[in-house]
Amino acid sequence: MNAMQRDLAKLVREKEESGFKEWDDDQWRPGFHLMPVTGWLNDPNGLCYYKGFYHVFFQYSPFDENGGVKFWGHYKSKNLTEWEYLGTALYADQPYDCHGVYSGSAYIEEDTMYLYYTGNVKLLGDFDYVNKGRESNTVLAISKDGISFENKNCIMTNADYPSNCTCHVRDPKVWREGDRYYMVQGARRRGTVQGEDIGEVLLFESEDKVNWQIWDRITSENPFGYMWECPDYFQLDGVNILAVCPQGVNPEGIRYRNIYQCGYFTADKKIMSQCRLSDFTELDYGFDFYAPQTFQDGKGRRIMIGWAGMPDADYRNPTAQKENWQHCMSVPRVLEWKNGQIFQRPVEELQMLRQEKISEEIAGCFVQKGLSMYEIEFFVSLAFEIRIAQDLVIKYKPNSREIVLSLSGSLASGRTSRTVFVDKMDKIHLLVDNSILEVFINDGEKVMTTRFYPKEKVHDLMINADSGKVHLWKLDAMGFRMWE
Repeated sequence: MNAMQRDLAKLVREKEESGFKEWDDDQWRPGFHLMPVTGWLNDPNGLCYYKGFYHVFFQYSPFDENGGVKFWGHYKSKNLTEWEYLGTALYADQPYDCHGVYSGSAYIEEDTMYLYYTGNVKLLGDFDYVNKGRESNTVLAISKDGISFENKNCIMTNADYPSNCTCHVRDPKVWREGDRYYMVQGARRRGTVQGEDIGEVLLFESEDKVNWQIWDRITSENPFGYMWECPDYFQLDGVNILAVCPQGVNPEGIRYRNIYQCGYFTADKKIMSQCRLSDFTELDYGFDFYAPQTFQDGKGRRIMIGWAGMPDADYRNPTAQKENWQHCMSVPRVLEWKNGQIFQRPVEELQMLRQEKISEEIAGCFVQKGLSMYEIEFFVSLAFEIRIAQDLVIKYKPNSREIVLSLSGSLASGRTSRTVFVDKMDKIHLLVDNSILEVFINDGEKVMTTRFYPKEKVHDLMINADSGKVHLWKLDAMGFRMWE
């Protein structure tokens, strides 16, 4: 540990201890979503199952709730409902990552955890930081216990990427195939079509996890945005999935309404074999979901966690002004391939948080008062309206097959409405956690995530429908511990 890291560790620990003292007084702090102890959180990173524990790292700015220099914070859990916060795992303390430990992934082999991430450096000078002035270094940190990361090495620099890439190459995801290792990174290729830059994924190959060579460049048949961030490649029930976050995609009707998108392509064969990509499908149709990452756990499940936020959005999170923190993560979601698409559902472990249950047949109006953390399963096929804290509304219109999520008033903090289409309606499943809502439609066929900020600690729920059956559980908070 160098002197800079010692000083950073001390300062971060003091800031976190101060922030933790204020948790219980914060009405908007989620009870079963991971969040920063203080400051800013964005991308989940290094997700893995290692030596019997789930590990969740995340990009983190403890000193600035609006996003300053980035480190990696670190949670671990035995069961996805009881979490221990281990503090900061990686600091921006080397010449090759001094302006930020940016996003990356974990690879597990022979009881060793390998963390790959982008070390961000912004040079002083009059630069645009797109074509000049930025270093995007690929860094490897190694751990034998999943807690201490003493070995950090820069293994690739801008010189190792294709010469017609901009300085924006980042977010490595690593896996093994046969006797070779592969890595994808998001990239922005300098403009070749009407001068506009093109989003793509760079594919690298290695024999030893350290020395990498470019293997291929993967993009859509027609340009789709100017930058592809946070790539993730995996197979789901034999289907090849390439998930990316494209920037620079224009809205098309109800699609692509956020400033940046989050979704996936399927590939007609493994991406190491000059594949062709399908059309793009969004993963979440709400306001606040970006930069997801997946991993396979000890049960063989493909689990995804996303950042419940959106970079550069024109809506706000008042916790930044009032509580000195901003953003949280989605709940862990199990992915399945059904009916030609990805379905998402909350991990079963979250059912351990269920407490009091209320079940009722609805023929008109269902009202519950004084709620804050709860879960709803509503079996319904006809028109309905759900109101949460009065100004958050979910409405189903059978004639147009629309499900509309809308927010208004101070609760919205600038959010407006988002819409999805469904062929039919069978079930809507809601997870409500103080200031975040996750909506799973038809067992995860479509998903919508949004933050919302009610005036009071508790709020009312109202469901209007001519018929349907509702199950409501009040939920306990997850267990959190701060350091051992």
